[in-house]
Amino acid sequence: MRMVQSVGTMALARLGKCCRSLVRESSKGLFCGILQPGVIEGCIGAKRHLLSEDIIKLQDFQQRKLAVAHLAYGSKGNYFELFSQKLQKNELILRDELKLLLHLCQSADDLVVARDALYRYHAENRNLLYGDFKFGPLFMRQCYELGMEDLAASTLIDKNMSGFFRDTTSFNIAIDMLFTKGSYGDAVEVLRTMNSQGIKFNKDTLILASGTCYKLDTAESHRICNALIEEGHSIGNFIPRHAYCFAVALALRQSDTEKAKSLYSQIMNTDSRLCQNLKVALLITAGELKDAISMLSAALSLNSPAFVKRLEFSQELMEMLRLQTEDGSLMLKVERIVTQLERAGQVTLHTLDDMLCHTPSGRRNPAPIAMERRTSRRTLKPLQSTLLLE
Repeated sequence: MRMVQSVGTMALARLGKCCRSLVRESSKGLFCGILQPGVIEGCIGAKRHLLSEDIIKLQDFQQRKLAVAHLAYGSKGNYFELFSQKLQKNELILRDELKLLLHLCQSADDLVVARDALYRYHAENRNLLYGDFKFGPLFMRQCYELGMEDLAASTLIDKNMSGFFRDTTSFNIAIDMLFTKGSYGDAVEVLRTMNSQGIKFNKDTLILASGTCYKLDTAESHRICNALIEEGHSIGNFIPRHAYCFAVALALRQSDTEKAKSLYSQIMNTDSRLCQNLKVALLITAGELKDAISMLSAALSLNSPAFVKRLEFSQELMEMLRLQTEDGSLMLKVERIVTQLERAGQVTLHTLDDMLCHTPSGRRNPAPIAMERRTSRRTLKPLQSTLLLE
């Protein structure tokens, strides 16, 4: 046991250094449920996650696991066996032991042992501050990697663990995981637990919450989504554009066109492909077909350089517009504009649901700041600043 503990301590102590040394590595006419409430599962790509890698940080977590596994040599099996015995004997669990245990998990059985250890650790330290280290994100990333969203959700909402997950990140990762698997009801339960425990909703939480409500597509989820946005406004919180877009799409699904218009009007910048497609959807749904046609015509005649990508519109929107103008006075005009858009490469097979449920690329790493040059490239002699000499 002492050997394992010493290896564990060494692994955690050298974790950051070792990580840095590792390799850097539709159907025609179907509007994906917007005009036909309740149609959710038929949408292509409906189960993508919403948070980018720089928030989930799964790759970084996996590198850390590799670092710990490398430093712990072949003791992983013995460590879990000894830890299980420790749980059975009700022995005290130390913080660094628990950190190592979580990093060594490779299977569902391992993670169950780690979950039991978290329960014990919380029971032993409920009235103590845990310091700067947060176990929640570590446990959630482990659940994410092993595809154990049910374990993540049940642990978060368990009243016995109240106060253990004190950070927004743990809840966000769990909700994103549940969204990925289509477990929208469980995601709502996690949101309710988060709210009841006073955990702050940040911009990522609002995107996840509105996305979950959109997928549920019920009168209740519509009410919850609107309440979240209104509450955010009332306390001066920033409402992300993506959250507004989910709310607009949900309002359209619920045939609440006026609410959809109101929400759309609050989006500060509507130049994105998603916003422009939502605008077309809003106009078609409201029966404002001439305005929809004018908008498409403007996008077609937009003069832009060849290297600038033109605005694309979803094929499902084009089919819906054709359906709405069938046998009417606008039919020929619509057919001509849609054909021109198709020839110009401005019609995409991506549905509106695909655009809504995309995985963002995340923040780009900033370019390294160039070091100030102190020698002349021509003479190779030190440069002298005339300002410094004055």
